[in-house]
Amino acid sequence: MKTFSQKAAEVQKKWILVDAKDLVPGRLAPFVANRLRGKHKPTYTPHIDDGDNVILVNVDKVWFTGKKLNNKKYQWHTGYPGGLKVRTAFDFLNSRFPERIIRKAIERMMPRGPLARRQMKHLYLYSGSEHKHEAQKPEMIDFSAINSKNKRSYQ
Repeated sequence: MKTFSQKAAEVQKKWILVDAKDLVPGRLAPFVANRLRGKHKPTYTPHIDDGDNVILVNVDKVWFTGKKLNNKKYQWHTGYPGGLKVRTAFDFLNSRFPERIIRKAIERMMPRGPLARRQMKHLYLYSGSEHKHEAQKPEMIDFSAINSKNKRSYQ
């Protein structure tokens, strides 16, 4: 029995579409990261980019459970003395680029390195329900049907 190792020329990428409306970002991020890396395929090879192209629409309508919308804080430092910056998830979602929350969550699920940076280029995020990849005929995946906790629970 020999170990299978996929070649770069044998890779077949698919296009998938996920509607992020009312989805929980903490559950969506690992799903998308695994799709980008190709870990869902039996032909997964760690050093080859064999993941799918992922299109996420309605990323500005994600749903945070509990009080995370106002209590979850994102911090970064500018590098200058006293340069600690803090923003909440609410601030990010109501800013000019609400897709940054999802992009950073997925990026932090990926390994650091040149391969992951190349795989992140296959992620396409859109704030509205329209996207420009209709010609690729993306396959729609209903992520909320996989588990009831993936979607907002109305009470």
